[in-house]
Amino acid sequence: MISLVEINEENYREVCSLKVFDEQKGFVAPAVSILARAYAKRGLGAEALAIANGDVIVGVVMYLGFSCYAIEQFLIDHRYQNQGFGKQALALVMDKLRHELKYDTVEICVKKEAAQALSMYKAYGFYDTGHDGPDEPDSYCLRYDFPK
Repeated sequence: MISLVEINEENYREVCSLKVFDEQKGFVAPAVSILARAYAKRGLGAEALAIANGDVIVGVVMYLGFSCYAIEQFLIDHRYQNQGFGKQALALVMDKLRHELKYDTVEICVKKEAAQALSMYKAYGFYDTGHDGPDEPDSYCLRYDFPK
């Protein structure tokens, strides 16, 4: 069963060892960079959580909030892809944010070539905003609006 767990001194090495396939390296930062980014952006409420399948760490997610929630990084290790863990973890993250409800929307930028990730987010209910940010011209900016 998939769960979101705090990253701590007991599991951070396992989180840092997570990797994606070579062809996906341009889509997401390395796990150690995700942890560093979450630490650097903690003033913006950034949080990185491990994605666990029982006792095994299978991924990591990082999000923050400023004018909306932003999922900045979402990584499932190459050994655990195509097993439904990403979909389950996304649902858990969205439930967590929905219960916090500091913001009405969640945004994520996804590389245009990341067809599998795009499909997962759109199946959940994210939609393309049509906005191409100056820092992400090769990405779709997706948004999810929490029901009122």
